[in-house]
Amino acid sequence: MARNEVLPVIRLKSTAGTGYTYVTTKNRRNDPDRLTLRKYDPTLRRHVLFREER
Repeated sequence: MARNEVLPVIRLKSTAGTGYTYVTTKNRRNDPDRLTLRKYDPTLRRHVLFREER
């Protein structure tokens, strides 16, 4: 099965510096810029910003 170029797998890394990451997909046609989501960081036990790393 070929990897889809429209829906690439991306890693979201915590901006708090803990090194925790989430793995998800995104649609490049709808969101061409880097993705930033507010998600839960279990090492800090609170919600922080997670930014897409390339």
